[in-house]
Amino acid sequence: MQLNNKTSNAAVTKKESTENRDNNAGNTNIMVEVRNLKQYFPVGGGIFNRKLVKAVDDISFHIERGETLGLVGESGCGKTTTGRSLLRLYEPTEGKIIYNGRDITHVKMFPYRRKMQIVFQDPYASLNPRMTVGDIVGEPIDIHRLASGKKERNDKIINLLEVVGLNSEHANRFPHEFSGGQRQRIGIARALAVDPDFVVCDEPISALDVSIQAQIINMFERLQEERSLTYLFIAHDLAVVHHISDRIGVMYLGKLVELAPSHELNFHPVHPYTKSLISAIPCADPEVCRRQKRIILEGDVPSPINPPSGCRFRTRCPLAVKRCAAEEPPFREVSSGHFAACHLI
Repeated sequence: MQLNNKTSNAAVTKKESTENRDNNAGNTNIMVEVRNLKQYFPVGGGIFNRKLVKAVDDISFHIERGETLGLVGESGCGKTTTGRSLLRLYEPTEGKIIYNGRDITHVKMFPYRRKMQIVFQDPYASLNPRMTVGDIVGEPIDIHRLASGKKERNDKIINLLEVVGLNSEHANRFPHEFSGGQRQRIGIARALAVDPDFVVCDEPISALDVSIQAQIINMFERLQEERSLTYLFIAHDLAVVHHISDRIGVMYLGKLVELAPSHELNFHPVHPYTKSLISAIPCADPEVCRRQKRIILEGDVPSPINPPSGCRFRTRCPLAVKRCAAEEPPFREVSSGHFAACHLI
């Protein structure tokens, strides 16, 4: 997978701890911020015995203008739920969502849909099979009344298709006539149709062939440079996230366990879970592979309905001590711009 070199300035990381969050209010460079975000889903039981899936449980972070914040973790850790809750596709159980300095947690979202968009994971399920590509890309233009007439609407659609590597002939076709990579390009064109500032990229390459993944990643980088976009980039592949992101957050069972600049996190991880993820990255050099030590995690991820007490990672952590079960570790700054939640750091 051949990726372009990323040439963006790393955003300056602000301290995310509770006592210093108010300092972010004066930082006009912050585009999106979440504070103490919780997303619980009721499951099973009766009215008086209903259990809750704690998909996202009290996380806080911010994303600066022009920055790409990567979000990684195992399946079911809450990455996608975080992205959808941030856009209020799911209404948050608790916490605040702040966009450009304004709390949008409980306001009507229609005016903000133009500025906050999403590219979904599955290009096969996210496009209406009964609509032509032109209508799919043109729907946001119609909803937000961004074209004064049919000609302007058509010109916008053609321009958007060309921006993502398609052409005018594709506008009259249906989604089933395209490959997975082409369908994802259509989804990206739809997201760009309203000229957003912020885009949640929800595992946009996980359903694509490896040969196509690099093309899509390179396109995301080009679009960010051309349109001054800000990304929340959600993915499983830590190597890809390292390439495209300025900072990376690591989630485990609904919690943010580490957050640091991309290079710092990859070469100086401090949380045991992050170390295990990085040790699992495939290596192309046999000599380097022999020197590397794989950290194999034992057991399964606990249920988010009944998570472990204290540190949620303790049941699989090879370094866990009694304190890990008794106290939940605070998410604190362990070095400049580097945050983690672990008693042993």
